[in-house]
Formats: sequence, structure tokens, C-alpha cells
Amino acid sequence: MDGMSVVGDLFGAGKMFLPQVVKSARVMKRAVAYLLPFMEQEKISAGLEEEQARGRVLMATVKGDVHDIGKNIVGVVLGCNNFEVIDLGVMVSCDKILATAAERGVDIIGLSGLITPSLDEMVHVAREMERRGLKLPLLIGGATTSAKHTAVKIAPQYSGPTVHVLDASRAVGVVEKAISPDQRGQLDIDNRKLQAQLVASYEKRQQGTLVSYAEARERRFQTDWATVDIPKPSRLGAQTLREIPLAEIAAYIDWSPFFQTWELKGKYPAILKDATYGEAASKLFEDAQAMLTQIVREKWLTANAVYGFWPAASDGDDIILYTPLPSREGPGEGRTELARLHTLRQQWQRQGQDHFRALADYIAPVGSGRKDYVGAFAVTAGLGCTERADNFAKTHDDYNSIMIKALADRLAEALAEKLHAQARAEWGFGTTENLSNTDLIEERYRGIRPAPGYPAQPDHTEKRTIFELLDAEKQAGITLTESFAMLPAASVSGLYFAHPEARYFAVDRITRDQVEDYAKRKGMPLLEIERWLSPNLGYEP
Repeated sequence: MDGMSVVGDLFGAGKMFLPQVVKSARVMKRAVAYLLPFMEQEKISAGLEEEQARGRVLMATVKGDVHDIGKNIVGVVLGCNNFEVIDLGVMVSCDKILATAAERGVDIIGLSGLITPSLDEMVHVAREMERRGLKLPLLIGGATTSAKHTAVKIAPQYSGPTVHVLDASRAVGVVEKAISPDQRGQLDIDNRKLQAQLVASYEKRQQGTLVSYAEARERRFQTDWATVDIPKPSRLGAQTLREIPLAEIAAYIDWSPFFQTWELKGKYPAILKDATYGEAASKLFEDAQAMLTQIVREKWLTANAVYGFWPAASDGDDIILYTPLPSREGPGEGRTELARLHTLRQQWQRQGQDHFRALADYIAPVGSGRKDYVGAFAVTAGLGCTERADNFAKTHDDYNSIMIKALADRLAEALAEKLHAQARAEWGFGTTENLSNTDLIEERYRGIRPAPGYPAQPDHTEKRTIFELLDAEKQAGITLTESFAMLPAASVSGLYFAHPEARYFAVDRITRDQVEDYAKRKGMPLLEIERWLSPNLGYEP
């Protein structure tokens, strides 16, 4: 434990990096596990008191969310600093979080989430903590969270201290101050001052120009549909690929996000020679390559995919998908409507902006006289990952438990990249591509693959249509939680667009008139749509 205190100090000072900390924790945990029976026996015979931890921290990934790499890393770092960590895992309900907090007498609660619906669940937990009269400090963390959202949406619901934590390197200092009788007051004062500034900044931004929905539609991205190249896929309908060879997928891995997971900043391969992070990054990469070799050789993970193409036409800001017909008939009109995708349109007037885009702009309109197509996909490389990670955790090996999850995530993204290349080839326009992996990472190809929940379509509920279209649960073994997170966590889904000028964009904030129209198009109550789109609302509902 004295050694881990040194590790914690070095990490806090930026002289030791996260992979080394987690490895050090593995040594400590295994040593403690070995010694514990002897220590317990000695305490009983000598009548000694139990050594007290610095504080008791409850951590959980909120209901509907399955992502836990960041939470687990923070838990390990806190444990290294002699905090007792009660980790409830993923998809944890508000009631379970608060009941366990009361039962175990915790000093602080930490909530984690990766997908945007988790933000709303965190608001609910904060509101419920206020209703129950709790005074515990509340920590907010996870990739989709931010200090601004915490200040604007979560903190106002709870009178106790509510602090956003960016990453594991800052967690220890925040927790230490939050539960210290001498320091918590000043932390709360400083935090509320910062949050007041963030709220003011948010309110100023909300006053930025949003054009009306009618004007945004009038100034949509335009295409000359009479002349634009619209290729036809070589086959229509869905195709399933099961047990895809992992060695083929590994060649498409983008390693830069892998290092970011471990809080090592830099792009691969340059990070391996970085003056600050190079040594730690090189050793981490060596360990990752060793495990990846074992994953491939021993088939620790199973990778499945389902994808397909459908005739399509845009109808305003909707995209109609038609049942493929075996005969060579005319344009999409008159075919049987199979499904409808609903898209959202930009409304924020930025300097120099001529068009307000929606994904529907990339598909030929009904009545244009052109036949167009949309693709959809769902892939996973995470089947078997949870079991392997749990087995590592049972042997007090958090390092490899986190490592296999991080590698499964990279393989899932790599499979999405590989499948997109295959889809472009089947679509015809990708047959002449001669792209390196760097070219693929830099997206130097025609077409895009946007996903629900991301900036071009922030509504996660659109995943339901994609999953029904592909029968993704049966064909690929991927399920959706109530918040539309994908299980296994190492999964990716989205749409394919082939328009030669298609590019990614951010919808950002939208007005009430668009939200009302969107709710009507989707046939969902306005309040429910506002809940799903809460981070994007340019007004107070």
C-alpha cells in the first residue's frame, strides 16, 4: 500500500502513466488477495481493528448504458489511492444506486455513461437524490458528458455538490477534496463558480442565430438530380457474415483511439516515439499486440456483421426505403414502402454557411425520376469479450480486463471500416479504390457511414429501424438496451450513403418547430422526442 501511494503521487504529477498504474494495481491486488487470509486470522487473534480506507466510493454506469472501460479505469486508480470502490457495473437503475449508497454508507457517488441518453438518466438520478434529501457529493464522468452539460442540466437538479470529472488523472484529487471535511467547502465554492460561468456561456450560445425550420428547408443542400452519378449496388437486401476471421479485421485497426482510452495523448504511430509518452505507449502497444495475437489464434472473440442495400427516395426530411423488386421497373415511386428513416436538419447560422444539411439531402427525391439507394449495417467484434474480461477481473487482473475490452472496441471499428470498403466495392464506385489503412482512417473515399446518436443524426431511436431492417439481433447477435446502447458494447451500426458530395456534419441545436415536425413524422409524443433530443434543443421545453 505504501508503494501504491508512491504510484498515485507519480501519476498525479504526470511522471507515471495510466497503463503503469493499472499494472501496479494488479501487483497490489494479487499480493493482497494472497495475504488477506493470513491478515484476517492475525487480526482476529490479536484483536486488531480493521484498517480504514480513505473513503468509500460508489460507481455505476447508469441504466441503459453498457460502456464501462472509463469507469473501470477510474475505479482502479481510486483503489490504488486507498479508496474503497463499490462498483455496481453497467445498466444500473437509479433505485439500485441510491439504495446501495444508503446501505453501504458511501461517501460519494460516481455516475458514468457513454451514449447521450445516459445524460438524461443522470439528470434523473440527481433529481431523485434531491427528492430523498441526500447530501453526498455526485461525480459525473464518461465520454459523452461535459462540464457544461453537468452545470446546465444536472447540477440544478441537486443541491449537493455535483462535479464533472474529465478523466482518471483528475478523479483522485476531486474525490479527496469532495469527502474531506477541511476541503469540501472550498471545492464546492470553486465548482459552483465555474458552473455559473458555464451556464452563462451556454445561455449566450443559446441566443446565437437559429434560422426557422422553414428557412432551413428552403436553404437545403442542393443536387442536380438530373446529372448526378447514382450507382446501383450489385445486390439488394440484407447479407449476413458470421465468424469473420479476426486476422482480416485486425489489418484495419485504427490504433490512435486505443491510446486515448489509456489516456496517452497522440496519434499512432508517432506516439511510440513521443518524448513524453513514447516509452509507456511502446510498452502498452507491445502488450496489446501480444494479446491481439492470442485473440486471433485462440478465437477469444467472435465477429459478425449484417449489411444491405435498399431502393430509396427522400420525402422532405424523411428517407423512404422500398422493398427490393426482382424486375427492372421504374423509379422508387409505386414500390412497397418497407421502412422510413427520419432525419434532422441543421438550423444554426454559422458565418459563411450557405446550406443547412440533413441526411435526406443525399438521396434523390420522390418524383425526381432517379432511382437511388441507401445502405445499412450492424457489426460486432464483442461476442465473448465480457466473459474473458470477467475472468481476468476474477484473477485481480484489471490490466488485461481493460485491455481486451479496448481491443474488442478497436476490432469492432475496424470491422465497420472493412465492411464499408466491401460495401463501396459492391456499390460499384469503390472498385477502383487503392487505399492504405491511413487513407481509410482519413476517410479519403467517396461516401459516408453516419450512425444514430452521432452529430449528423443525434436521435438514438433511429437505431430501432436499422436493427429491424437488418434483423440484427438474430443475424449478428447484437441487441439494443432500453436506451439504445448496443450489446455487446464492442458493436457499431449505421447507414451508408453514396452521394459523391456526401460529407459528415453536425445538426447541433434545433428549434421547437423542427422538433414538433419531427415528432409528428415519427409518430411519437413531443415530450418523448424532447427527452431523446435534449442535448440538441435550442429552447427550454
